[in-house]
Amino acid sequence: MSVLSKNYTLNNGVEIPKLGLGTWFIDDADAADAVRAAVATGYRHIDTAQAYGNERGVGEGVRTCGVPREQLFVVSKVAAEHKTYESAAKSIDETLEKMGLDYLVMMIIHSPQPWVEVNQSENRYVEGNRVAWKALEDEYEAGKLKVIGGAVASTIFNR
Repeated sequence: MSVLSKNYTLNNGVEIPKLGLGTWFIDDADAADAVRAAVATGYRHIDTAQAYGNERGVGEGVRTCGVPREQLFVVSKVAAEHKTYESAAKSIDETLEKMGLDYLVMMIIHSPQPWVEVNQSENRYVEGNRVAWKALEDEYEAGKLKVIGGAVASTIFNR
C-alpha cells in the first residue's frame, strides 16, 4: 500500500491523508499545474495558506484536476496577523472566494504570533487567538470547514 493511500483519523472522525502536497514557494501562476500534477500522481491532500499568496491557483487546480472534490483534503491557514474575530472570519470567506470552493476540509491558525513578532516577542496573543478560534468554530458550524485547528510548535490541534 502506497503512503499516498494511508490516512490518519482526526478527533472528529475525518480522515487526513498522511502525505500532502505543500504549496509554499509555488507561485500562484504555477499552483494549478502543480496541484493537477500532484493529484495525477495520487496525492489527495493539498495544503496552502493565506500567507503563501497562491490560494487562487491552488483552488483552480483543485477544481480542474479531474478528481471529485469530496475525495480531496484541501487545507488553508488563517494568516498569523488575523487576531480579531472580524479579520479572521473575513479572511476565511475570502479564502473560499479566492479558491472558488464552497468549503475547505481543514483550516488552522497559522501561527500564535504575527510573523513579524515570531520569536521576537513574549506576547503570545492569547485573546487574539481565542477570538480567531471562535471565528473558526463559527465557520465550522456553518459547514464551511470540516476540521479546525491551530499550529503550535509543529503540532496540529483539531476539532
